[in-house]
Amino acid sequence: MANYRGKKSFGERQEYIVIAELLKNGYDVYKTLVDDQGIDCVIRKDTSNGPRYIDLQIKALSRKTKKQNAGLFAALEISNPRENYLFIFYSEWLDTKWIIPSLYLVEKASENKKGKNVGKYTINLTRMNKKEPIANERFDKYKDENGFKMLDDIFNKISDCPPSNH
Repeated sequence: MANYRGKKSFGERQEYIVIAELLKNGYDVYKTLVDDQGIDCVIRKDTSNGPRYIDLQIKALSRKTKKQNAGLFAALEISNPRENYLFIFYSEWLDTKWIIPSLYLVEKASENKKGKNVGKYTINLTRMNKKEPIANERFDKYKDENGFKMLDDIFNKISDCPPSNH
C-alpha cells in the first residue's frame, strides 16, 4: 500500500475516485475550488425541462480505518438539508459507495447532543459479520448501482423545480 502523506491528500484522491464513477455514469461534474459550503462538487444532468444540478459532499474512509469502523461516518456537518443536496460515502475497506440524500441523513443519522461535535451527525453504514465488516442491508437502496439509480430518480423528481443557482 502506498504511503499517504496526510488526511487531506487521502480525501482528495478518494474524491477523484467518486468523481470518476460519476463521469462513468454520465454526469457532468464541477469540482468546487473551496469546500466552505459543505459541497465538494456539483453534478449536472440534462432533463426534459432543461439542466438540473445536485450539490454533493463526498466522505471517505481508508483501509487504515479499524475494520469495525469501515462504514462509520462521524462528525458530519449537514447544513441546509434539501432535496438537491446529497452525500456520497465511500468505504475503501469495502470498496463500496452509498449515495444518500441529506434529508434522509438528518432523519436517520444520530445527532451528537454533547461534546465537541454537538449538532453534527453520525451514521454507520456497515455492521460486523463474523468479525468482518459488511454493508448494512438497511442501506442497500443507496449502495453502489442502487445509489446511482436513485440519483437518476432524484434528478427526474427535481426536473419540475427551477435549476440551482450555480
